[in-house]
Amino acid sequence: MDLFLSIALYSIVPIFILVMLGYALDKKFSFDIFTLTKINFYVFVPAFSFVNIYSTEITSELARVILLIIVMLLANYALAAFFVRILKLPGKTGRAFENSMMFYNSGNIGVSLITLIFSNAPFIENGTAPYLQTAVSIQIMILLVQNVTTNTVGFINSGGEGMTLKSGLIRVLKMPPLYAGVFGVLFKFFPFDIAVTPVWPALDFIRNGMVSFALFTLGVQMAKSKIKLTAVMPYVASFFRLIGGPALAFALIKLFGFTGVFAQTIFIASSTPAAVNTALLSVECKGDVDFAAQTVAVSTLFSAVTMTGAVYLSYILF
Repeated sequence: MDLFLSIALYSIVPIFILVMLGYALDKKFSFDIFTLTKINFYVFVPAFSFVNIYSTEITSELARVILLIIVMLLANYALAAFFVRILKLPGKTGRAFENSMMFYNSGNIGVSLITLIFSNAPFIENGTAPYLQTAVSIQIMILLVQNVTTNTVGFINSGGEGMTLKSGLIRVLKMPPLYAGVFGVLFKFFPFDIAVTPVWPALDFIRNGMVSFALFTLGVQMAKSKIKLTAVMPYVASFFRLIGGPALAFALIKLFGFTGVFAQTIFIASSTPAAVNTALLSVECKGDVDFAAQTVAVSTLFSAVTMTGAVYLSYILF
């Protein structure tokens, strides 16, 4: 129980404090969410990705992580499509349900959660965080896969008019975090160390601000969402996302043979709520906006408990 409370108080509660700060301040000042999102997407996430990938040794295990995440996405889609049939959900609602299963909040909450978790007990040894860099790099791989598939598969599945595989790929090629990851790998082979150049401190400053800015932005996004917590189906979708997601991740982790920090990070990341982008896709593609927004809200609220449980289980199971 002491371990469970420690995880909740020092890793989960700080996340929701920052989210609620963004929520409360937006209610008072009404921030421009598009500006905040663009700053996060074009400045903080690329710098965070570049610095962490450049600072981490790239191994074959990271490549296997990418494969697992792709398999997990396909498995989530298959399960979601099955339940859409069982529940007899109409077209727009069914597609929103499928997206809420496939795409989870690997950015705002995922990166923040992994950073906080592996910076605190029980993952601290001798006053240091020996697993933090590896865990963050794994999470960045997850984030990149999720971003790419959300903006292609997710958009097409939402019913985006005129969206084809070609236009989806063009959309992906405009994503700065993708290039940040690629350059993070390529610069490892350069004959000089970027970490000793004047640009490195600037990148590091941005990297260190990413977690707080992302969570604040999430709070603003939640404040601007029209949420009704009386419908039943968003709770059903949230159950599958928060409970079914980790259960599926556990099975695949065992199948792929991951252990230690790799297994823990993948399992914890799978417990995050439905991605805010699933609601934004519904808006853009004229889908079931209410269902998508409510699922994001409900899953985010309940994730305060389920993510704590997932972190606890990751420590016990792996």
